[in-house]
Amino acid sequence: MADHKKRFERIVQKLKDNGHKITPQRMAIVKILVNSEGHPSVENIHAHLKKDFPTMSLATVYRNIVLIKSLGEVLELGFPDGSNRYDGNNPYPHPHVICIKCKKIVDPDLESLDEMKKEVALETKFKILNHRLDFFGICSNCMEQQD
Repeated sequence: MADHKKRFERIVQKLKDNGHKITPQRMAIVKILVNSEGHPSVENIHAHLKKDFPTMSLATVYRNIVLIKSLGEVLELGFPDGSNRYDGNNPYPHPHVICIKCKKIVDPDLESLDEMKKEVALETKFKILNHRLDFFGICSNCMEQQD
């Protein structure tokens, strides 16, 4: 979703509808999630908020992200090394391209993904409930630095 203001309002409304307090800290976390193009980690979000909320703990950021995730409004990208990243712009399953050097994450727009999902379901006789498709490589910036 490109309209960050609508995403922000949707998440705030969902929090309210589910009886959660709308605190300044929570709103700041939501704002970072919906405005970020880079799939931030909990640590990135915490570092960004530290100057406005110096007493906010890393655990507070983590708990809020888990809450927002439980409402279906953030997508968690888990990695084997534990460096989870979060997508608040598009909380639905979609592909990612990840740089193995700088960890940059890009969301490609693959029109063929729906067809691929149907093909997998047909071939395996599974009802596909969710999916994750990640491509790993080296981004153009990192390739330029190698030269």
